[in-house]
Amino acid sequence: MKRNVGYVWHLRDLMAKRGMFNTTDLAPLLAERGIDLSTVQVYRLVTQTPERLSLKTLVALLDILDCKAEALIEPVLASVPAGKRVNEELSVTTLKKDRPKPARILPPKGSD
Repeated sequence: MKRNVGYVWHLRDLMAKRGMFNTTDLAPLLAERGIDLSTVQVYRLVTQTPERLSLKTLVALLDILDCKAEALIEPVLASVPAGKRVNEELSVTTLKKDRPKPARILPPKGSD
């Protein structure tokens, strides 16, 4: 079995616990710590799970939120059978289960 590593990003929850409900609340606090991000970058940082993050930005977020890394980033481990990718396994299963049945168009009754 291969172990696939992922994580859950808790930035939005931690911001809310500290009374920050808008993404615009975060930009000036980051700027005070030398992290200049555009409003779009801050919005993505808050609303999406980042794929890449500089250590300076991470440390600034930890300082702003007064928390440790494990509160912001929750590791998630999953065992995957060798030779299968997690996305492949999930997408095939999900697509088969959630795909709607195709519609059948029948001729009107009495018309043959």
